[in-house]
Amino acid sequence: MNLSRSLSSTGFTQPKAVLLTAQSSLGNAYGEETLRSLRELLDFNPDSQLLSTGTDLSEIEIVLSGWGAPKLDAAFFNQFSRVRIVFHAAGSVRQMMTDEAWERGVRVVTAAKVNATPVAEFTFAQIILSLKNAFSQSGDCRRTRTLVRQIREMPGAHGSTIGLLSLGEIGRQVARRLAQLDVRVIAYDPFIRAERAAELGVTLCSLEEVFARADVVSCHTPLLPATERMVRGRHFSSMKPGATFINTARGGVIAEDEMIAVLKARPDLFALLDVTFPDPPASESPLFDLPNVLLTPHIAGSIDRECLRMGRFIAEEVRRYLRNETLHGEITRAQAVLLA
Repeated sequence: MNLSRSLSSTGFTQPKAVLLTAQSSLGNAYGEETLRSLRELLDFNPDSQLLSTGTDLSEIEIVLSGWGAPKLDAAFFNQFSRVRIVFHAAGSVRQMMTDEAWERGVRVVTAAKVNATPVAEFTFAQIILSLKNAFSQSGDCRRTRTLVRQIREMPGAHGSTIGLLSLGEIGRQVARRLAQLDVRVIAYDPFIRAERAAELGVTLCSLEEVFARADVVSCHTPLLPATERMVRGRHFSSMKPGATFINTARGGVIAEDEMIAVLKARPDLFALLDVTFPDPPASESPLFDLPNVLLTPHIAGSIDRECLRMGRFIAEEVRRYLRNETLHGEITRAQAVLLA
């Protein structure tokens, strides 16, 4: 059933909406299918040029956004005075939402749960390969020009231990995937109850225990003032022989200079870094030269066609909003602070 027609038949007037986002090198969430759905639901034209053609912006009630969204500050509300809700086809809203927006009671819906999926998939794949020491073994093959396995005991996916830093949406999705394996999962997260962690099959530990006990440590911690440089050189020094560290969160969570020093001293360790600080690293960074580091250019999250899932999710959320149903991606002010 066409929702817009069914609502129109009851005297419903489509709310005015505007798309405020920028083209990204990672991809565009608002594909043709999503835009078609949104046109049926809203008084909406995705042509951003409307903003410069005399459109009365004070009539806009709904903002559709994504990467490159504007900051919702006082200057914004001088133009968009009637905005009541923002649907954000991306993850974190910390760069967009302001005290002004929250105090006006503007609601915000984010596709963070959907964007978490490719990160969890990427991480799970890296964990499987790390348990086989695939990255270091590949380097050995290239260095020795043979396919003879070097003498090194590898953890494998039987009885090994995986450590997760933070059990937010991504961490929880990774934990659910790890339940398929015959491994122990431990985690450091001071914000989650032990009972909730147990439901995920995860045992809570201190940060120090996670690094000392795990064969693979995967970081999913948001970058906050309290987490900046949270992971120090001593944590890396305590890792088991042949252990792997994965970071798909934010580079600033790591004391990168201290990590580099340990990686130089401990060639048995391996680091898989999809993020760094700064991001990207300076061209002279040792991270480009260390044989026990594999860098990827921030590709764990949604890219290219994967972004379309976020757009479809936003269209579904708009439908739920117009029906006065519970929104699956709505977050509070307190939750927004913790989104990576």
